[in-house]
Amino acid sequence: MKRAFTNILSNDVEETAGFYQELLGMKRAGDFGWFIVLSHDEMPEFELGILNKYHDTIPRGLSSDPAGCIFTFVVSDLEEVNARAISMQTEILQEPTDLPYGQRRLMFRDPSGSIVDVSSPIC
Repeated sequence: MKRAFTNILSNDVEETAGFYQELLGMKRAGDFGWFIVLSHDEMPEFELGILNKYHDTIPRGLSSDPAGCIFTFVVSDLEEVNARAISMQTEILQEPTDLPYGQRRLMFRDPSGSIVDVSSPIC
């Protein structure tokens, strides 16, 4: 395998890409207008694509709301991300919660409606 990444289908590619840039510090590795590729300096091998869900390259019928997928990002400071999410008026699905397997988790929706889990090890 040479490359693998996940794409989020979005009504507003700019808004969704900007959300991940502001919230998690991701940067644009590619910008084609209808498709933006994000990465992070601390993990450059991971890429997250944001695709216009109505673009000609997306087969008809695949542009419905996302379901059955959770995007997970592990960070060192969950409280910092939570504060940014609140200031961005993000739809919070689960406030920061300690889980029995040693993680503290925050869950919310991104602008495209995708479910996002941001977790951090409990110290």
